[in-house]
Amino acid sequence: MGPEGEQVGIVPIGEALRLAQDSELDLVEVAPMARPPVVKLMDYGKFKYESAQKAREARRNQALTVIKEMRLRLKIDPHDYETKKGHVERFLKSGDKVKITVMFRGREQSRPEMGYRLLQRLAADVSELGVIESNPKQDGRNMVMVIAPHRNQAATDGARRQAKADRAAEGSAPTA
Repeated sequence: MGPEGEQVGIVPIGEALRLAQDSELDLVEVAPMARPPVVKLMDYGKFKYESAQKAREARRNQALTVIKEMRLRLKIDPHDYETKKGHVERFLKSGDKVKITVMFRGREQSRPEMGYRLLQRLAADVSELGVIESNPKQDGRNMVMVIAPHRNQAATDGARRQAKADRAAEGSAPTA
């Protein structure tokens, strides 16, 4: 391909190098396995810079998933339960996933159904903010469940965070 992106056709290597030198561009091999190999005249430094910018932009727009953890005991006081439920609601509103762990001690381990009921109760209490991503399962002395925010909720929260970050960046930029 030529400097303006036009097709040049099959050209000997010497002539292709001369064309690159005349137009002050680099001769870049695009498809080495093709017969004959395909090359392109381009400013390679500019190409690398633009591809790095695109990659950086893609990373910036990528959703960062954060998992917060909330630990409960089987014999939790009603007030403590409400406090922990408030924390879970706050995490879900900010768009984070929440891993809820019920810890069993001693004889409590023989009653896993009580832990299951506690986790189901908490999931029902925060059902308007999130959905159960992984059902409660026994893991040694603990029972674990993951609750994720609703998809549309997470998208709006992500957009809200991005807008806040943009405003902060504008505020810190020097004005001329």
